[in-house]
Amino acid sequence: MSAANLRARVRAEMTEEIKTVARRHLATDGANLSLRGVARDLQMASSAVYRYFASRDDLLTALIIDAYNEVGDAAERAAAAGTTPLEKWLAACHAMRDWALANPHQWALIYGSPVPGYQAPQDTVGPATRVLLLLGATLGEAYRNGLVREREPLSGGFARELEPIAASFMPGLPPRVVADTLSAFFQLCGAISAELFGQLNNSIDDDRRGFFEYQMRSAASLAGLV
Repeated sequence: MSAANLRARVRAEMTEEIKTVARRHLATDGANLSLRGVARDLQMASSAVYRYFASRDDLLTALIIDAYNEVGDAAERAAAAGTTPLEKWLAACHAMRDWALANPHQWALIYGSPVPGYQAPQDTVGPATRVLLLLGATLGEAYRNGLVREREPLSGGFARELEPIAASFMPGLPPRVVADTLSAFFQLCGAISAELFGQLNNSIDDDRRGFFEYQMRSAASLAGLV
């Protein structure tokens, strides 16, 4: 291995170690990360950590991108095993929930309260939209194959506002399908957050997976998916 390759490998391993420790801090401190605290846990000088992440926001961005990509990977793998659009839809939703339950602090980082003073850079947009676009592709497949119920088309300002979104992310789909995709995605995120943040306590305790399935089937039905 050349010296350059060895340095790159060591840097990649150290970067991952820093992120691993930072994720542990999410569990105790939330998004209130401190590079000094991470360095202390790694028994490193703060200046050494700054060679890998120039600021707290840079470290947060790396964690956010990783989290979005992890949940996107999980949803895409699950959907790929489905046969019908509805099977793919439900599989992706359950995979997203399963990931959130296994990684609650990472979920809170990307779908919880905004981090004060943090502005997400453009680099986060692609990873952040992976599940949304997966649902859109699934609903789009159903629409093209005649598996979406006919409903009144959208009109007015709302429909016009959706047209550039459709052109950029869901070409060939009418505004109604785009609106249904957005609505379903927000319902999906809300359902998971409600469970994760304790809003189902003392109401739905025994079969939360079943309740989640009901909600996602309802979202699919509202989107016209049959």
